[in-house]
Amino acid sequence: MTSTAPDGTAPTGTTPTGTTPPELFTWEFATDPYPAYAWLREHAPVHRTTLPSGVEAWLVTRYADAKQALADQRLSKNPVHHAGDEQTKGRTGIPGERKADLMTHLLNIDPPDHTRLRRLVSKAFTPRRVAAFAPRVQELTDQLIDSFAQKGSADLIHEFAFPLPIYAICDLLGVPAEDQDDFRDWAGMMIRHGGGPRGGVARSVKKMRGYLAELIHRKRAELPEHPAPDEDLLSGLIRASDHGEHLTENEAAAMAFILLFAGFETTVNLIGNGTYQLLRHPEQRARLQESLAVGERGLLETGVEELLRYDGPVELATWRFATQDLTIGGQEIAVGDPVLVVLAAADRDPERFEQPDTLDLSRRDNQHLGYGHGIHYCLGAPLARLEGQAALATLLTRLPDLRLAGEEGDLRWRGGLIMRGLRALPVEFTPERPAS
Repeated sequence: MTSTAPDGTAPTGTTPTGTTPPELFTWEFATDPYPAYAWLREHAPVHRTTLPSGVEAWLVTRYADAKQALADQRLSKNPVHHAGDEQTKGRTGIPGERKADLMTHLLNIDPPDHTRLRRLVSKAFTPRRVAAFAPRVQELTDQLIDSFAQKGSADLIHEFAFPLPIYAICDLLGVPAEDQDDFRDWAGMMIRHGGGPRGGVARSVKKMRGYLAELIHRKRAELPEHPAPDEDLLSGLIRASDHGEHLTENEAAAMAFILLFAGFETTVNLIGNGTYQLLRHPEQRARLQESLAVGERGLLETGVEELLRYDGPVELATWRFATQDLTIGGQEIAVGDPVLVVLAAADRDPERFEQPDTLDLSRRDNQHLGYGHGIHYCLGAPLARLEGQAALATLLTRLPDLRLAGEEGDLRWRGGLIMRGLRALPVEFTPERPAS
């Protein structure tokens, strides 16, 4: 079955037919993976495949199975449970030096350590702190658009979607302004090279991790007795305690690192993918612009959730490993086997979503899995939503005739296992007039 967009445009791929599984992880697949995922949902919903790294893993593609797997504590997040050899295990974690302190973060640990760390981090990374950060996010959004609004063209990835979350998370963490360009360089190396474990990426990870450790040590030494109203997140992480327990400096540095590493790219892709899909669906975009023009934000809020479902920033959830023999979707999984939940496939499951291949910004019944489910639900989701809403609303308001520059077929998607995002998004628009 082939879907069409609301504006009548055809999808970039067609659903494979027959009994032969589609070829995964090719250039063509990266451009449009959804037809292949539709085939897997129907014919092989829990599918064993060899990944580009050489690791064999199970792909879970149906919504019900995906939701079950995301909450199943028999699936560990710790690569130590992988049945492969040490070299293979090294392909299933965060890039860079595989030191224990670097790996002590919420994406790679299980209860009870996960429970303790999440509870402590949640004391610092509160909804109230995120909500109070909204004016700064809007200020950064406006400043970045100011930098290209009078040119009439821009690459929205490199000039907008990429720097916004980097500068925002640096401000939130309390990284001094004079050091933030270093973070932009380190993050740029990781996003350009897909998180590979070698060369410049490993050096960038090492530099970022070392800087955070030093900054936390300095902040701990200078921490005032009582928190200021605008205390930064790193200071909040240092201060967080529960029944006398505190985060160690290594734990706080690892948490700050994963907020940067896992947090910024998801927001880059939310803004990039979301803008791209709005450009491909002019009727939906016009509805959103009309609602924003009269000060109504309800469609913006449901619209961001729909963009997360329709073409979300995270294609596959991070690694899980079976700690015992178990069954998912009728398929037996052996102890030690890696399991990857395909969020992009689950969120297009017709058994869960009506007309799943249609973008509907007003969709109400939208319990998508874009930020996960269960105890590993993304802690930074409120911040990503805040940034996504600010970015899209401001772009559509200030640059109302925003349009794709060049041909859609010329766009390229970054290769990678977990994230899904564009390498570049060239656009054109009527330049803003200089302020008088």
